[in-house]
Amino acid sequence: MSLKGKKIGFGITGSHCTYEEVFPQIEKLVELGAEVVPVASYTVQTTDTKFGKAKDHMEKIKKLTGRDPITTIVDAEPLGPQEPLDCMVLAPLTGNSMSRLANAISDSPVLMATKATMRNGNPIVLAISTNDALGLNGVNLMRLMSTKLMYFVPYGQDDPIKKPNSLVADMTLIPKTIEHALEFKQLQPVIIERK
Repeated sequence: MSLKGKKIGFGITGSHCTYEEVFPQIEKLVELGAEVVPVASYTVQTTDTKFGKAKDHMEKIKKLTGRDPITTIVDAEPLGPQEPLDCMVLAPLTGNSMSRLANAISDSPVLMATKATMRNGNPIVLAISTNDALGLNGVNLMRLMSTKLMYFVPYGQDDPIKKPNSLVADMTLIPKTIEHALEFKQLQPVIIERK
């Protein structure tokens, strides 16, 4: 399926170490002709880390998409009834946001945009990046895997020895996962070996 002309919401949460893998995929979606609607969590908007300053990340997102990121719950809500998305992507999806999504909490712009898209019956693509997916957050991961409209970018352990509970999606598979999700299919295999 072509992504040309598709309106893709792209929610970015606070796994700062993963941005260098995610931002090229936003660029690729734009190159494939998708209209990318960026949505930034509060953490993305305000947190400076060793991986970069929040201001610089926000400017990069705007440059890649040609749009100011949605930064409030109020501005994300219209993505349901007034400006529906064909698909909503959460990448990277932290364990924190994953747990809130799995428990129907929509207390950030990214989660509100996701809820609005689900309300319309459109697919959600999740690209996880969390040190706790095989720990306490495992129950939330499994809940989302068994939830209608949720499709996962294939993921695997990024460091089984030093971080045995950590799982990270292969961000290069975001476009392909979206193509499948738009046909309400899960890209397989879901669990992969990361190199």
